[in-house]
Amino acid sequence: MREIICMEAVRKIYRSGAGAVRALDGVDLQIQEGEYVAIMGPSGSGKSTMMNLLGCLDTPTEGRYLLDGSDVRALDDDRLSEIRNRKIGFVFQSFNLLPRLDALENVALPLLYAGVGKAARLQRAADALRQVGLADRATHRPDEMSGGQRQRVAVARALVTHPSIILADEPTGNLDTATSEEVMKLFDAIHRKGNTIILVTHEEDVARHACRIIRLRDGKIESDENLHQDR
Repeated sequence: MREIICMEAVRKIYRSGAGAVRALDGVDLQIQEGEYVAIMGPSGSGKSTMMNLLGCLDTPTEGRYLLDGSDVRALDDDRLSEIRNRKIGFVFQSFNLLPRLDALENVALPLLYAGVGKAARLQRAADALRQVGLADRATHRPDEMSGGQRQRVAVARALVTHPSIILADEPTGNLDTATSEEVMKLFDAIHRKGNTIILVTHEEDVARHACRIIRLRDGKIESDENLHQDR
């Protein structure tokens, strides 16, 4: 397998008043293309900071983060934005859907920002909705759908640019147990098709869908467990 993510002695330090908070403190991490990784840890352990760095939403204070061989700190904002749009699909706990747009329009948004023509982006959005089992909800707005359906729309939006990496931040946090399991089965299916999936979760049963669990504490990797699952 090819290494797609490499963190070398990464630190992220936030300044507040006279003090400094080490949100990540000397993290070394390698993730291979096609892996399915869960990141866990208590509140304040550095999970969200790591997700922001992995998704190129922020850059390290110290150390190196190589995404598919490119040093993120060496890239300007335009190049970072291009990488986010092309290589990474994001799924958030709060769905982040625009309420005035229907499902098809919400899914097509990343393609609009990427400059894809209207006919092509609507076709690709329709294909992505079909992939998550929501072809019949294309014209429904978010308030006309259940929480599970809204999260499926969010997953379709993450998939529509054909990214190699899916980053999911507490993707089941607002869902009941049965709906959470449905959404996780969807992630399992996406992984089997070859995507690299990295999810942040505080739920053990959600993390067990992954093939590898990384646990953070106080900004450091406390453990890195390979579950040896044949997926």
